[in-house]
Amino acid sequence: MKKIYLLINVVFFLIYSSINAEIINKIDITGNDRISNESIILFGEVKKDTDVDNFKLNNILKNLYDTNFFSNVQVTISNNILNIKVTENPIVQTIVFKGIKAKKIRDVLVEAIQLKEKNSYVEFIVEKDVIKIKNILKKSGYFFAEVDLSLQKNNNKTVNLIYDINLGDKALIKKIKFVGNKIFKDRKLRNIITTEENKFWKFLSSGKYLDQSRIALDERLIKNFYLNKGYYNVKVYNTFSKILDNKNFVITFNIDAGEKFRFKNVNLQLPSDYDRKNFADIEKKLSSLKNQIYSFKEIEKVLDSVEALSLTKQFEFINATLTETIVDKNKLDFTISIIESLDKFYVEKINIKGNSITNENVIRNTILLDEGDPYNKILLNKSINRLRSRNLFKSVDKNILDGNDERKKILEILVEEKATGEISAGAGIGTTGSSIVLGVKENNYLGKGIILDTKLMLDEESVKGNFNYNNPNYKNTDKGLIINVASSSVDRLTEFGYKSSNINFLLGTSYEQFEDIYFSPQMSVEYDKIETSNTASSSLKKQKGDYFDLNFSYSLNNDLRNQRYQATKGYKQVFSQEIPLISDSYALSNKYTISKYMELIENSTTTISFTGKTITSLTNDKDVRISKRITMPSKKLRGFEPGKVGPTDGGDHIGGNFMTAFNINSDVPYLFQNLQNMDIKLFFDAANLWGVDYRNNNDDSSKLRSSTGLAIDWYTPVGPLNFSFSQPLTKKDTDKTESFRFNLGTTF
Repeated sequence: MKKIYLLINVVFFLIYSSINAEIINKIDITGNDRISNESIILFGEVKKDTDVDNFKLNNILKNLYDTNFFSNVQVTISNNILNIKVTENPIVQTIVFKGIKAKKIRDVLVEAIQLKEKNSYVEFIVEKDVIKIKNILKKSGYFFAEVDLSLQKNNNKTVNLIYDINLGDKALIKKIKFVGNKIFKDRKLRNIITTEENKFWKFLSSGKYLDQSRIALDERLIKNFYLNKGYYNVKVYNTFSKILDNKNFVITFNIDAGEKFRFKNVNLQLPSDYDRKNFADIEKKLSSLKNQIYSFKEIEKVLDSVEALSLTKQFEFINATLTETIVDKNKLDFTISIIESLDKFYVEKINIKGNSITNENVIRNTILLDEGDPYNKILLNKSINRLRSRNLFKSVDKNILDGNDERKKILEILVEEKATGEISAGAGIGTTGSSIVLGVKENNYLGKGIILDTKLMLDEESVKGNFNYNNPNYKNTDKGLIINVASSSVDRLTEFGYKSSNINFLLGTSYEQFEDIYFSPQMSVEYDKIETSNTASSSLKKQKGDYFDLNFSYSLNNDLRNQRYQATKGYKQVFSQEIPLISDSYALSNKYTISKYMELIENSTTTISFTGKTITSLTNDKDVRISKRITMPSKKLRGFEPGKVGPTDGGDHIGGNFMTAFNINSDVPYLFQNLQNMDIKLFFDAANLWGVDYRNNNDDSSKLRSSTGLAIDWYTPVGPLNFSFSQPLTKKDTDKTESFRFNLGTTF
């Protein structure tokens, strides 16, 4: 019965429409002043000598309203004459932002609003723009900003839009809380996020302002941290902000870590006609995961191997799907399925949208696909992740559109840019003295993705400064170009009768030579000046003068940690060498470090590391300069004053030609568990520094030094405080010991 009723209505509508249909013989347009008749006919998609019924009249009406040129439109037909009567919207002549002094904010608002100067004024678009302005100001920290819009009518049928903005106080973050089943202490989690608590000395930091996009980033950082720690089901619930007063907020991250997971069965599924030999590398990586703690980074390494395979001609249309099945409550069966796309598409065009500062080439050079390449989902997803990791954009997204050919696709890459400049300052005070660090950094210089970084460091006896230029993808070679200019001065004239000044210019590159092995060759020019006074020793007086060096150096870096920050397993090793090419005192330098990370106890990481360093004079009649000699880093030998071990001359510790250090550090997981802002570590250090050219290298300076103790990292209201209690076990009489050490530092 319903079908019959519907059919009757359709037939009635068709008959009614045909009865009321008329042929357009003439078009009569009234009310228009600025917009021509021809344009209105074009916009309305009106054609003479065609039948027009009610349905077509409605379409004409809709088309004209969609132009946003008219506030009112009437369309009728009578006696074969189509009558169109319009009322035009006024034109926006000027847009004014009152209350905004900063050009940077004003430029962002001008770019963001939809209704711009010379556009037709449309009320509902302006209302949307007001909301958009408020949201932008919130993201900049002006959470309580008020935006009032006034319309100023002009005599020439134009209007001025005046946005009267009262920014108010910036919303500040008074406190950051971590609640729920979070496993890890607040101090550790606070180091992961970019948001900071407001302190009176944080006058340069932007992290203290309430920024919703920054908090969203922090949620992702927290989740990724837990995923790489094995917490597969981690949830970061509804992060919320609580207003304390008119401008202060409390940010709360609600975390449910869940259980720690391990991989159980790991499999690779292939199409029946594929040879498994071609996938041997992937199977090897998968088999190494069996019974290991779950880590999302380890999965990414497997996918990197799939990506490398998809770059070859034979497998350019393959795709990979992941299947993770929970078994035995806290284990995962993990399967990667390789499939060959049945619909083989090619990339017709790549459109980049949203970049007003960043050069398009920077984005295109990061994308692994190019126009004309086979369309590959693996490479596309990898490209999006690479763009996100450049740290140039707030967000990166993609759209896949059909091309002009049924076998082609158009890729749209959508980016939202963010501020990439940083100003930093830091200060510290401790048992070894006080220090100040100032820095300025730009991560996207001239929109070319170039990193500029400059720092100035001062302490009680030295001044150091450097300027660094880093182009991560120089001329689309996937190799970095590095330029560094550094200057330092160490003044010990009063105490030990000498002063050294150094200027260094370095030119180098860095790239991945083999999988997980990075090669960094460099050339440097160095000018060194040593001044002495009458109180200097005879050996130091012999070194007085100016020195010029041209050096070639390189390093090989093999990083197999499960994550760079707070690694819990894997290892990292670095070998570096500096070879003099032209020098007033030829000296060859070598250094090797290796660190192994292990989680022997739940949530307790043990690190074992070894460091060896040598510098050897290649000229028989000259010693290694005092400014080049090796000193013992304070973190490698606790329990002793920094720089106060090894060979001495006239009571001054002058450094040596050889150094070794062996260190064991381990978290203490169950001690002071309720102290959320404190971490405690046990350590054992054993190290040695010995040998100078002008003395017998077998003297007693080669005695092994060792110590053990307790180190505490404590987040205090005035910044991170690190202190250690040490007990030297073996030492030499000339060494200066230090049972207690502290350092208090912060950023502004």
